[in-house]
Amino acid sequence: MAEAEEEERTEDNHCCISHEFFKSASQNLHKIAVIHASGGARICREFGHNSITTTNNKNDDDDFFSSFRHQSNQSFLQRDEFFTYSEILSSVNSLCYRIRRVLDGGGHDPDLIKPNESERIDNTDSPQILGIYMVPSVEYIVTVLSVLRSGEAFLPLDPSWPKHRILSIISLSKVALILKCKTSFDSTDTHQLKKSQWMADRSGCAVLEMSMKENCEKEFECLDLVWPCQSVKPRKFCYLLYTSGSTGKPKGVCGTETGLLNRYLWMQELFPLHEEEILLFKTSISFIDHLQEFLSAILTCIPLVIPPFEEFKINPFYIADFLKAYCISRLIMVPTVMRAILPAIQSPYCRDVQAYLKVLVLSGEVLSVFLWDVLHKLLPKTSILNLYGSTEVSGDCTYFDCKRLPRILETELLSSVPIGIPISNCKVILVGENEFSQGEIYVGGTCTSVGYFHDPTVLSLDYIELSQVYGHCNGIPLLDEGCRSYFRTGDYARRLHTGDLVFIGRKDRTLKLNGQRVALEEVESNLREHPDIIDVAVISYEGQGKFIYLIAYIVVKANDEIQMLDSHIRKWLVKRLPPALIPNRYVCIESLPRTSSGKVDYSCLPDPAFLSNQIKSNADITQGDSDLLEVIEKAFSNALMIGKVKKDDDFFEMGGNSIAAAQVAYKLGIDMRVLYTFPSPYKLLSALRDNELAYKFDFGTCFDWEHKSKPKPAYKKRLSESSLGICSGANDESALTVKRLKVDSDMYPLLNTTTSGHDMPWISNFRLSKTCSFSRCNKVVYGGINEANDVRQACWSAKYPINSKGSMHELWKVHLKSCVDASPLVVFKDGNAYVFIGSHSHTFLCVDAVSGILQWETILEGRIECSAAIVDDFSQVVVGCYEGKVYFLDFMTGNISWAFDTQGEVKSQPVLDMERKLIWCGSYDHNLYALDYKNHCCVFHISCGGSIYGSPSINTVHNMLYVASTMGRVTAILIEASPFRNMWIHELGAPVFGTLVSSPNGNVICCSVNGHVTVLSLSGSVVWKAITGGPIFGGACLSNALPSQVLVCSRNGSIYSFDLEKGDLLWEYNIADPITSSAYVDENMQLTSDPFHPLDRLACICSSSGSLHVLRVNSGARSKMKQAAQDEVSPTVQEFAKMELPGDIFSSPVMIGGQIYIGCRDDFMYCIKVEVSIPM
Repeated sequence: MAEAEEEERTEDNHCCISHEFFKSASQNLHKIAVIHASGGARICREFGHNSITTTNNKNDDDDFFSSFRHQSNQSFLQRDEFFTYSEILSSVNSLCYRIRRVLDGGGHDPDLIKPNESERIDNTDSPQILGIYMVPSVEYIVTVLSVLRSGEAFLPLDPSWPKHRILSIISLSKVALILKCKTSFDSTDTHQLKKSQWMADRSGCAVLEMSMKENCEKEFECLDLVWPCQSVKPRKFCYLLYTSGSTGKPKGVCGTETGLLNRYLWMQELFPLHEEEILLFKTSISFIDHLQEFLSAILTCIPLVIPPFEEFKINPFYIADFLKAYCISRLIMVPTVMRAILPAIQSPYCRDVQAYLKVLVLSGEVLSVFLWDVLHKLLPKTSILNLYGSTEVSGDCTYFDCKRLPRILETELLSSVPIGIPISNCKVILVGENEFSQGEIYVGGTCTSVGYFHDPTVLSLDYIELSQVYGHCNGIPLLDEGCRSYFRTGDYARRLHTGDLVFIGRKDRTLKLNGQRVALEEVESNLREHPDIIDVAVISYEGQGKFIYLIAYIVVKANDEIQMLDSHIRKWLVKRLPPALIPNRYVCIESLPRTSSGKVDYSCLPDPAFLSNQIKSNADITQGDSDLLEVIEKAFSNALMIGKVKKDDDFFEMGGNSIAAAQVAYKLGIDMRVLYTFPSPYKLLSALRDNELAYKFDFGTCFDWEHKSKPKPAYKKRLSESSLGICSGANDESALTVKRLKVDSDMYPLLNTTTSGHDMPWISNFRLSKTCSFSRCNKVVYGGINEANDVRQACWSAKYPINSKGSMHELWKVHLKSCVDASPLVVFKDGNAYVFIGSHSHTFLCVDAVSGILQWETILEGRIECSAAIVDDFSQVVVGCYEGKVYFLDFMTGNISWAFDTQGEVKSQPVLDMERKLIWCGSYDHNLYALDYKNHCCVFHISCGGSIYGSPSINTVHNMLYVASTMGRVTAILIEASPFRNMWIHELGAPVFGTLVSSPNGNVICCSVNGHVTVLSLSGSVVWKAITGGPIFGGACLSNALPSQVLVCSRNGSIYSFDLEKGDLLWEYNIADPITSSAYVDENMQLTSDPFHPLDRLACICSSSGSLHVLRVNSGARSKMKQAAQDEVSPTVQEFAKMELPGDIFSSPVMIGGQIYIGCRDDFMYCIKVEVSIPM
């Protein structure tokens, strides 16, 4: 209601542009309105020439310009041409009379040039369209005002366009009359302006010539015209502007006066123009922004400087000279042009620019945070605005005041400046991706145009009625406003917690790589910041094996070898973008192909299929380098689990991921980020040889680079068919499905559901009444306090001699159609036990934990690698997938209750915050999200400086949450009350992939890929640190059954036990195979040998090569030093049972009462029984 009243007031007070101009100009008849800066152009060129040969001195510069100041007005320069508002008013009246007489057939005009053959175009439904063939000038402004005053619509025809495009647009638009200027102060286009007869003949349309001098000198009859705003039959649109759009076909946008006035009034309210200000008209008439450049000036009677249009094409740096020479107070710029002229503005002689420039508006492209930071420091007193919009929304529909950016960057990791919030009387919604936070931008309200000219096909695609959108905006409330037209921009954005939108990319230039949304515009924007790159175009290409590659076509300043540029650019870019956004190929070309409108023509770029040889190395490998190259190739081969790797093979194209990269980094003793810069063995060799590794740090590697000796094998490696790095079987179904299936007993072998107490003596009473869940790293969620006590006490003992072995056998297995890297979630509820687990096939299952019978199956949108979680009332299961979504599934049916979309793959297990009824989950997009599963919304998110693979941890006693990222940052957040606060950040110096674990005393245990175990206190200080013999990919295991021990598994095949309080090494056991998962201690089963011997517990460890190990661990273990001081009657740890599975294992086990649940890369989840003979 309030918005409707505001729009009504707008229409009442500011009815139409021509009427508004008449009222303002009539009160300022003798004031200078427009300055043709011909003199200024000449003086700026002379100044630019002098500044090259002389020293920059601010006083000398001021004296130079002062000597050319106009005597009557010191703001302007000699030989400039001035036009007052009186002259413009008179010229508008004259031209308007001439236009109406020609259109109405009321008489002959000596300056009317008719084609040899023409047909009169009648258009009764819409305003007649008049083409304006002029450069930015006072004549152009007069012509626009005259067309508007006459009640028709104008079509800008840019003289710089190719002839074919001009004629095509005239034909498409059914132009009734073309208006052009007899003379122009811009001499460079005079040869085009004189060809009026050619234009008339070729277009079939009459051409009316005009000049300011003749319009002012001749007297015409006064027209008795009704102001357009008072007309009984309002025109549908007042201008027609063509945009190439994403299809390449020109589309004529029909814009409205209310849209233009709304944009003008909004800016006037936000940053009112004052009498002493001076504006600049420098934008081509083919772009929508040019309208606001001159309308803002003439409607507020502010002087407008118009330089010769070709000046800035010749030398963009002249813009800085004009800013200084004319003390320009406001500027509208495209970010790339702003970046180009930065050196000029940064020079000492442009200090005045920094003082005079009050408002800088950047629009038309993505504004990088990097460029904003430079401008913010350079122009500290200037208000910098980032605007977003398009021709279809009158130029701009959202804005962001950059003074708010530093505060946002405290909690958000952004590469581009937000596009902000809607301007007045505009409505912006996100549709189709995720409620509130992400989707395609739809724009409605006063700013929208009425559609595309005479193209109903396009109209139906890009403009929709509200009734079509209503109910499909994923929870975003929409008012019932009837059938209001919304424009589908084709742009994606996400909403920050502040309510501001951040531009993601075009719909047709956005894709997902490795589960992360990639906007190719963002890659291009960052590459353009490189000092050696002039321009760039980035495309995606599907190569062999359906791998998606990014290819960057670059135009460089010097003819450097592509081999040198490749590594240099990668090294530079890896500091700015996530790995998924780093191009795989760099191709040097002389120039980028462009469409007639000047945009990059991606369809005409060289075919990627023929580019592979361009990055291959043809250099010979010397004998001295061959050993080093062999070591690198072997490290690649081991990490990728494949046979032979060639010197030019790209690590990531062959299936490498962040975990595999971390393994290579550890093996070679380099920072993991180096591998993203030099992804092939040869490139990495070259970098090592040339000492280019700026990121190198000590991983405790076993390889000595100086001596080039081969490393000793840290563990044995078993290669099998199932050890391929890329798993097949991804589900192609786009729709989400839920199935409740009848299970084939041959496919799902059953365990007798009437298992006797002899088989599982503790479970018969436990599973009938308790509500709890078990997941990796001994995470247990209880349905209540009583359940917690009962579950801990539900433990059975067996007397079993020391050194005696047990055994394992398979109870049942369930097929999941592809690799099972996720860890199981085991839930006891209502007397039943269930297992929840997903796989790479997008399949997520609920299985009876006792029998193996399938309860339900759900197909999600992406592959599943993380463990699931449970909500507080055990009514929903929560799981994330590689497509970036976090799903909330009904416990009993698997139906989707709600889904939240992050911007990157979700590999982090969600964590329940029972106190606040929240689910916390990390994403590859660097953010940690707090999801309110009761109200279906995201209530908080924070950037953590890197991708989040490990689960966060909550200390319920102190209300602290800890989260770690792959950049090695640990963030502590106080979650006692909203708003949540960031308490401290600790940099570990190496990536963290494993789950964080909170100890009872409030400390948090962090395991990093460099093999370090770091324990941090509540304040963020280091309590203790220990070092293992290899990288760590899983989280630590902390169990009530071994209360003083921290169990950590390492890739070198060892499991370590550290003292919880001091960090002393209690014991180490090597299983002779690599381990990438976490250990699990059975808290519901214990062994004893005699009354004087402390109880033993069973711990399950799984190797990457597919072996299951159950260790017998003494609960009274002491440090090795104390063990050596006295005779130990029994060993601290020994192997109790071992079993081989057919595939590799990256899943972490869950072990309850001698029953192990584990996923395997042979596409099955297994239930394994540990056999222990119990005396009768």
